[in-house]
Amino acid sequence: MSVSRKTTWRTWSVWAENIILVFIISFAFYTTIPIKTTQTLFVPQGSIGTIISQLTKKGYELSIIDNYIIRLMGSPQTGWIHIGKNELNRIDFLYKLTSSKAMIEKVTLIPGETSELFFELLAKELKLNQAKLKKYYHEFSSYPEAGIYADTYYVPYGIKEKHLMNFLVRESEKKYKKFSEKIYGNYDKKQWLKVLITASIIQKEAANNEEMPLVSSVIHNRLKKKMRLQMDGTLNYGKFSHVKVTPERIKNDKSAFNTYKHKGLPPSPIGAVSIAAIKAAIKPAKTTYLYFMKNKDGVHDFSDSFRAHRKNVKKAR
Repeated sequence: MSVSRKTTWRTWSVWAENIILVFIISFAFYTTIPIKTTQTLFVPQGSIGTIISQLTKKGYELSIIDNYIIRLMGSPQTGWIHIGKNELNRIDFLYKLTSSKAMIEKVTLIPGETSELFFELLAKELKLNQAKLKKYYHEFSSYPEAGIYADTYYVPYGIKEKHLMNFLVRESEKKYKKFSEKIYGNYDKKQWLKVLITASIIQKEAANNEEMPLVSSVIHNRLKKKMRLQMDGTLNYGKFSHVKVTPERIKNDKSAFNTYKHKGLPPSPIGAVSIAAIKAAIKPAKTTYLYFMKNKDGVHDFSDSFRAHRKNVKKAR
C-alpha cells in the first residue's frame, strides 16, 4: 500500500472514531435530558410509534430516537401505570414505560348486596358516575339484579363506566353459563333467572352456607303448596338492602317483592349471589319444612307445622 493510501485510511479511521465518539456523547447526553411527567400515566394501546405519537400530543418531548430505544428495552405496558415521580431522566422514563405493571383496582361485590349499593360504592371508590354505571349495567346485563356475580374483581386503574360494566357482566355471564351447562346441559336465561331469584332469597335469609339447602327446601315446599313465601329478605331489594323489615313496612309495601302479600317468587333477584346459594337453589335439601325462625344463637330453627313454628317464635323471644 502506498504512503498516500495509508494516510487516507488513517484519516478516515480517525474521522469515523470521532463520529462514533460524538454519537456516544450525544446519545449519553440525550438519555439524561429530564422529562416532566405525572406520577400516574395512561399508556394507550397500539404500536410503539402510536404510543410515542399520543404521548407527544400530551406534551411529552419524545422523538423517533425514543422509538428505537424502547424497542431495545421491550414492549410498553398498556393502561394506567405508576411512574412515581414528576421528573425523570429520559432513559429512566422510557424504562418505566416498558417495565411498570399496569395499575389495578380491587372491587368486591358482597353476596346479598344489591346493585344499587354496589354502584354507589364503585362510584365513590373509583370516582365514577353512579347513574352511568346503572345505565350500562342494564344495557349489558340480562338480569335486573344479580347480573354481576358476588366476587372480588381486579380492574385497570382509570377504567370508565361502560368498560367496567361490560367487564363485570361478561365475567359473570361466563360463570353462570359454565355452571348452568354443567347442571342442565344448556344455558337458558329464563330458567337461570328463576335460579338467581331463588338463590338471592336464600342468600338473604340463610345464616350460613350450611343452612342454605334447608332454606331452599322451605322455598320449594311453600311454592309447591301455593303458600306465600312470607320472607323478610324479599323486601331487602334495591335501596332497602340494609333496611330492617318492620310490620309497617310489610303492611305498606305494595311492590311485587312483598311476599307477605303476593304468591310465588319476586319478579327478579333481590341481590348478588354466591355459588353456594346457586347450588342450594338448584338442589334443595329433602325436607318437609315450611317455616324457620332465627334463634338466640343467630341460626335458624326449622319446622314443618305452624304449631311447631309458634313454639320456636316464643322460644326466640
